Amino acid sequence: MFKLLKYLNTCKKEAILTPILVMLEVLSEVFIPIFMGKLIDEGIKGNDISLAYRYGIYMVALAILALIFGVLASRKAAIVANQLGRNIRKAEYEKIQTYAFENIDKFSTSSLVTRLTMDVSMVQNAVQMNIRIAFRAPAMILFSITSAYIVGGNLALIFVFIAPFVGLGLWIIMRGAHKYFVQMFNKVDKLNLKVQESLSGIRTVKSYVREDYEIEKFEEVIEDVATNGKKAEKWVMFNNPLMQLSICICFTLIAWFGSYNMVVNGLTEGAFANIISYVMHILMSLMMLSQVFLMIVISKASVERITEVLNETSSLTEKQDAVSEVKEGTFEFKDVSFRYKDKDILKNINFKAKQGEFIGIFGATGTGKTTMIQLISRLYDASSGTVLVSDIDVKDYKLEVLRKEVVTVLQKNVLFSGTIRDNIKWGKEDATDEEIISALKKAHAYEFVSKMKDFLDTWIEQGGVNVSGGQRQRLCIARALISNPKILIMDDSTSAVDTKTDSQIKETLREETPNMTKVIISQRLSSIKDADRIIILDTNGINGIGNHEYLYAHNEIYKDVYDLQQKGKGSEIDE
Repeated sequence: MFKLLKYLNTCKKEAILTPILVMLEVLSEVFIPIFMGKLIDEGIKGNDISLAYRYGIYMVALAILALIFGVLASRKAAIVANQLGRNIRKAEYEKIQTYAFENIDKFSTSSLVTRLTMDVSMVQNAVQMNIRIAFRAPAMILFSITSAYIVGGNLALIFVFIAPFVGLGLWIIMRGAHKYFVQMFNKVDKLNLKVQESLSGIRTVKSYVREDYEIEKFEEVIEDVATNGKKAEKWVMFNNPLMQLSICICFTLIAWFGSYNMVVNGLTEGAFANIISYVMHILMSLMMLSQVFLMIVISKASVERITEVLNETSSLTEKQDAVSEVKEGTFEFKDVSFRYKDKDILKNINFKAKQGEFIGIFGATGTGKTTMIQLISRLYDASSGTVLVSDIDVKDYKLEVLRKEVVTVLQKNVLFSGTIRDNIKWGKEDATDEEIISALKKAHAYEFVSKMKDFLDTWIEQGGVNVSGGQRQRLCIARALISNPKILIMDDSTSAVDTKTDSQIKETLREETPNMTKVIISQRLSSIKDADRIIILDTNGINGIGNHEYLYAHNEIYKDVYDLQQKGKGSEIDE
């Protein structure tokens, strides 16, 4: 928990005031039994009604003060918890934005969602509870034992004797439960992944009538969560019995020795009432303290998971004197290889593209086509070898500069909730409507956008679910084109577009962006047939390079697949 205290920087005043208010609340409550004892001994036993009223008024005043201080402390604690949660989420989100793809692969999206939401909420709840109780309970125990010792002498030693056994029991419970809470939260990550997967693919599930199968798989996941929860609960369940046992022992010993002192040592009824009140304060504080320890156990797992996100270092770093300009759209691979989780994805890639050249890439699933183009914009770093853009190592560029000039339309087309204008402006924030329309025309998206009732103000639902797959792809292409990058990479980004429109898009790009280097991955050879050069990848690296005529005459893979697709018998190459 202490690792995250630095995120209290926006609420330092409240974080300091809360313990002070708690202490004032405790002091107000501690003095109430003192006046209660005086009321009994001096007012009631002494038959002095005026004193009884006076002490009664004092007790009511102290109770009201305790209430006021308690309410103020609770309010400040809520502010601290909310600000802490806000600051942690902001820090986590900002950190995630610096991650490379490799870092994101390490955590998984579902795990990061859990760490941003559920884990932070656990920490918030722990802070809101603990910032009050963690100060209140020890202070109340200390003041109450001291006051009880002043009033009842050796009776207070009963608590000193019991406390170490209670502390040891709580420590054992915390240690035993912690690992199961960690495992449970990891299972929650998988639960979120399953929910995300099932809901995003709900149409496919229903199309194949797989509802029962999905329910069964979901039950397996929630059973894993429940199993670890039960294991943690087996430890936590000893918490309340331990506290109840401690309370019973304390009451029994206090009653026994208190009665003895009243008979033998002349302990007054008021003093004994004082001690009973302090017993209640102490025992209630012990109960609260046990809840604090329980919350610490649960939140400790969340703190560790949050800290993992915040301490993760991006696998991509910038040099201090990084290059701030990409001069031209050439790129080159020099002996480039890439390994992912001990598996070779790319081997000894050597290739150079000229500015304005149209490059096609074709290969089987798993041959590293997407990985290859992601190395150009440095979404990943090569395991060995060098990737150059404009004759400069991509590692020497500022990432922001490189990615503004090497723009990728990813295989999975993503549109965000907002208007068409908002989505296109992702490529250029200050784009005018004229520039947006120009980009839409180049991507052959203007025709369908212009027919929409609200034109550029047409609302796009999250993920672009209210437009077709082909329309979604063309909007994503327009978003990339509006920034006028030096290198445009399209990763199978016209797969949902009909052949005629696909051909028109390529032709428009060739005519209207002659200086832009274009790299297009496609499983449809007709889409890259007219490329200046086509790269054929297989599991051993580059299998062939050349234009359509050369590859058709000299490359067996290209010829076989091209002929197959021309006959309409297939559209993809198998592994």
